[in-house]
Amino acid sequence: ERFRVPLSPLPLAPRYNIAPSQPVPVVVKREESERELAEMVWGLVPHWARDPAAAGRAINARAETLEDRPTFRDPFHHHRCLVPASGFYEWRKEGKSREPSYIHRKDDGLFAIAGLYDIWRGPAEEEIRSFTIVTTEPNSLVSHYHDRMPAILRQDDEETWLSPARLTQQKVQEILSPYPAEFLEAVK
Repeated sequence: ERFRVPLSPLPLAPRYNIAPSQPVPVVVKREESERELAEMVWGLVPHWARDPAAAGRAINARAETLEDRPTFRDPFHHHRCLVPASGFYEWRKEGKSREPSYIHRKDDGLFAIAGLYDIWRGPAEEEIRSFTIVTTEPNSLVSHYHDRMPAILRQDDEETWLSPARLTQQKVQEILSPYPAEFLEAVK
């Protein structure tokens, strides 16, 4: 309901940590303008890669360089998606160990991380559907843990992000700006 997608045939069960290379449900918009939940692997394989095994799977894409990097340029213009989440982990070094902190909305609500996807098709009809998470500068909370953070979309900007229309640089900067720190909290 939160992401306005019809009931999905995908098996949806709670997952408490998602790592790169794992399948993840993401929200895409089809030509018919209806949203759909699609399972994709975290780690973008560009459609033009000769060998997906040799291609470096991009797990993150910097918001500032989406149009500059060949890996992200086509997906940015044609294949934007929403990555539903209830939170994310950041790790901070404390002494000789690293400690995780779970960063989530104070109201425990779901949010959408801006994503890009691509579909690689091989000569034997095989297909890899993959995505990357867009990152941005950290807000004042996340900056204590990392120099980047996921580009969390405000709910009003989700439709714009999914739209097939070209986004101006000004609009990209506006909607991929750091999510307000006052709506988030970190828990060890």
